[in-house]
Amino acid sequence: MYGPRCGLDRLLMSWGHDEYLYQFLKHNKTKLPEKALYMIRYHSFYPWHSGGDYRHLTNEKDEQILQWVLEFNKYDLYTKSESVPDIEALWPYYEILIDKYIPGICEF
Repeated sequence: MYGPRCGLDRLLMSWGHDEYLYQFLKHNKTKLPEKALYMIRYHSFYPWHSGGDYRHLTNEKDEQILQWVLEFNKYDLYTKSESVPDIEALWPYYEILIDKYIPGICEF
């Protein structure tokens, strides 16, 4: 069905929260770098980045961005806390990031 080294972006995969956020950000023309979008899209694709599966389908771009996906996962998994963060105190910091990388009104 797929040729060797066709690239992950050509694979037919099931949609989850990762793909939804990737599509949302991509179609709203965010200012996030491509590697950030890639991290969002593939951070739950554990068979690839943790199990080493599907490597025969990855292309050079996939292999270059793999390190960023692995780095992102350090902060995504097992970073949950039992205490609820103070959203009002954190909001100014995150609002700056939102304005910088996702300016304006987002629509889907």
